[in-house]
Amino acid sequence: MPKTLNPKVMVRKLSDFCQVRVAPVLPPHDAERVRTYLVHLFNTRIRPPTLSRGYDWQAIALQCGIPIEQIGVARKAIEPGLDAIVRALRDFPQARKTAVLQTDHPTKGKRAARALLQVSKAKPIPTGPKRAHVSRTAQRRKPGMKPRDIEEFPAPAFTEWVEPETFQEALELHMRRHGDSYWHLHRAIVKDDETFDHSTIRHWLSGSKVPRSVASFELLGRIERRYRLPEGYFKGKLPHRARSASGHILDDVGPAERRRLAWHLPDDFNARPASEQEEILEWVRRVIIAGSTDYRRFQRAAMKQRYAIRFPGVSYGRTDLADAEDADDFQAWEPGQVPFTDPDLFSGVIDAPPVLAVEMAELVRFKTATLTAFGLQRHGVWGEETTSQKIEHLGLMFGALAAHPKGPVRGYGIPYQHLTFGMLVFPSVWDWYVQWRERRRGFYTSWEVDMLRISLALTRRDTGWLRQHPNLGARVRPVPGLISRNDIDRAQRDWDDACDVYFKHATSRVKEIQRVARVHRDPFEPILAVLEADSPVGEYRKITEEILRLMPDERLYRRAAAESVRSFLMLRLGLHLGLRQKNLRQLMVCRRGHLPRSERQLADMKRGEIRWSERDHGWEVLIPSIAFKNASSSFFGSKPFRLVLPDLGDLYKHIDAYVDRHRSALLSGADDPGTFFVKTVKATSSDAAYNQTTFYEAWRLTIQRYGVFNPYTGRGAIPGLLPHGPHNVRDVLATHILKRTGSYEQASYAIQDTPDMVAKHYGRFLPQDKAALAARILNQVWQAA
Repeated sequence: MPKTLNPKVMVRKLSDFCQVRVAPVLPPHDAERVRTYLVHLFNTRIRPPTLSRGYDWQAIALQCGIPIEQIGVARKAIEPGLDAIVRALRDFPQARKTAVLQTDHPTKGKRAARALLQVSKAKPIPTGPKRAHVSRTAQRRKPGMKPRDIEEFPAPAFTEWVEPETFQEALELHMRRHGDSYWHLHRAIVKDDETFDHSTIRHWLSGSKVPRSVASFELLGRIERRYRLPEGYFKGKLPHRARSASGHILDDVGPAERRRLAWHLPDDFNARPASEQEEILEWVRRVIIAGSTDYRRFQRAAMKQRYAIRFPGVSYGRTDLADAEDADDFQAWEPGQVPFTDPDLFSGVIDAPPVLAVEMAELVRFKTATLTAFGLQRHGVWGEETTSQKIEHLGLMFGALAAHPKGPVRGYGIPYQHLTFGMLVFPSVWDWYVQWRERRRGFYTSWEVDMLRISLALTRRDTGWLRQHPNLGARVRPVPGLISRNDIDRAQRDWDDACDVYFKHATSRVKEIQRVARVHRDPFEPILAVLEADSPVGEYRKITEEILRLMPDERLYRRAAAESVRSFLMLRLGLHLGLRQKNLRQLMVCRRGHLPRSERQLADMKRGEIRWSERDHGWEVLIPSIAFKNASSSFFGSKPFRLVLPDLGDLYKHIDAYVDRHRSALLSGADDPGTFFVKTVKATSSDAAYNQTTFYEAWRLTIQRYGVFNPYTGRGAIPGLLPHGPHNVRDVLATHILKRTGSYEQASYAIQDTPDMVAKHYGRFLPQDKAALAARILNQVWQAA
């Protein structure tokens, strides 16, 4: 640069420099402030403020009136201009230095440094003819440039851009388009009476935080309106869109229910009228949380009245009765007899007394052992699931017999210690129980029929367990109004005759109840919106697409992304395989490159496995026939079930990601049960494997979040859908094939069953569907003509 400097040339060069180097990295208003500051430094012969190792960027930011974060982004672009000013002023002895002044007196040096700092932070004073007219008050104005006036809708600097993928990039882009710093944007969108901190927007820009609360979403809406962007633009770019918002005002709702409700409440819930808030809460509780079918309402009410007797481990059990002084208040018999103990008063569910627990253990051993004990005969064997079901049902019956007659359950009040299997050969006991169930529900159902059939199997000639154990009669005690002493004596004298009398009575009762039994739980009701579609499978697939649409960013939310992939694979494998819940839940996994289990090993485990097939170059599922509930069905013919999954809709991509990364994220170092689906292991988790209840709840939660359409939030895939479990997917598959082909046989192939079972339980093939299928075939004649 020449020593005889032309000021006009230097000012032009500084302006050109800012246009070429500074403008691309700063908003237009901030770039103009930098240009003005550089020109002012040169005109006033003031050198830029410096520190020991370079320029004092904090002081420069204050003098420019730009946030230090913006200066930090553009410092590399601004620094060459500052260097040019320093070189230009090097030969001007009258140039004012802003560095630390040299002085011999330490006190004067500190005072001079403080004065110099004030000079460096003061607003630049204009030069030239106007300088004489500047008042002394103007020289003492607040440091920095005067804040810009707030425009409601600022004009963008450019109208075409490459759409960013992340929320952070999108916010930074549109702030730059409209020349907003985070401080100015805070002033423009936050009202005077609001306490929203300006640093929150700075954290959004840096990526250290993302909007989570309803207040943050409200501010995002204001930013969208200010920049004239579509509603929900920024929220759609959040890394975890499926995350529930926080900050809903629910004064009368407990923490647990608040967490369940938060997912399904709109972001503007707090701003809506109280009547509308009550309407939203009522709808969410009725439709999504509880399910609005008649059976779900009955089930929810019945679950509040717990009365069953539990058989822990089907072995000797220890009772958890309350103190005897509490039990004295409930006596069903005359004084001096055993005091009555009400299960409803002691947590609702109690352990069976030792004698009853031993009897249940003997029954289970009889029905599940590989070989029967010497001298006994049996017809049929119980599997694991059947055994669990029979224990539960018999526990409910004994619990009803023991419940207090004046309690909410309205039981019979038999003393807890008097319960025994020997009571089950008396017709009066079963008559009371089936009528008690009819009073609770309002009508008879197939449940009562199934229970009577259990009793028929127990008392059947030659193979009935009760018939082959006459010693049980000695344990029966008289029950007023139910079992008399004469009835007991007669049964003890001729146990076979007592069993014959009951068998004949129960056979008649089964026919009578079957004639009037009604269906309480319609399995099709929750999924009617799917079954009535032209393509039920295509309609149900929308849920999996909704899961992928709201998939969290794995880089930021590893566990949440793993849970989403697990939910996606649950539904996809259910739609491809059509398995019962047990077979899908117990499916084992074998990684690529590992040796899969043999068919014999899987048969011993009674489980299937998903593994990579090198022969077919795909993921295959192999399940031995013995693992199925209907293993003896003609569908299997003693052959295993094998299916190679299709690589459609990125299925293989998500299976590979789940097996390689997501599954280990869910386990969190816990013991691996070896199953394909594992629970999210937490500090309180005892086992990572799903059981029947937890798998059902996981499926139902997925439907609640992604399946049921919520008109208040716009989330959810299918209007009219209700929460349901994994078994309903078999109805979807069977109905889809029936609508396409009209063949019950082909529908049975999809769910590993027989045509009769499909026609009786699964397919919803209505007359109009049959007529439409026939018309489609007949119409081809006219179309050909």
